[in-house]
Amino acid sequence: MPNYQFVIADDSPSAGRKAEIAQAITVAHRTVTGAPTGYVFVSFLEVPRSSLFVSGAPSHHGRMVGVIRRGRSDDLKRRLMLALGEAWSTAGEEPLEDLAIFIHEIPGFQAMEDGVLIPEAWEDADAILD
Repeated sequence: MPNYQFVIADDSPSAGRKAEIAQAITVAHRTVTGAPTGYVFVSFLEVPRSSLFVSGAPSHHGRMVGVIRRGRSDDLKRRLMLALGEAWSTAGEEPLEDLAIFIHEIPGFQAMEDGVLIPEAWEDADAILD
C-alpha cells in the first residue's frame, strides 16, 4: 500500500541511484511499520532542473510525497519520516538538507491493489501501530 513518489532533477545524484533509493525506502518502511516489503511501491519522476522551484525561484531540491494508511501513532510517523529521510539521503548521496519529504494518510479502503481494497493498518496483523 505505501506509495512513495519522488520528483527529482534529471542531473541530480538521486537520478543515478534510483534502485538504491527504492531499496533503502523499502527497508526503512518495513523496519518502522512492519509492512511486508511487497507492499512498498516507489516511483521516480525525473524533470529538468529548470522545472523545480521553491518560493518561485529555481531549486535543485528533490521532493518525495508518500501515501500511507491511517492508524499509526504520531511517534511512529515521526520515526518513519526520519527513517525515510535518512534512507534517501544515504542511498541517493545527497544532503538531507537538500530533500523535502511529505506523508499523507488515507483510510485503507481508499486504496486498491490487485482488485482488493486495502485493510486498515489495525486490521493487518503485521502492522506496527505505535
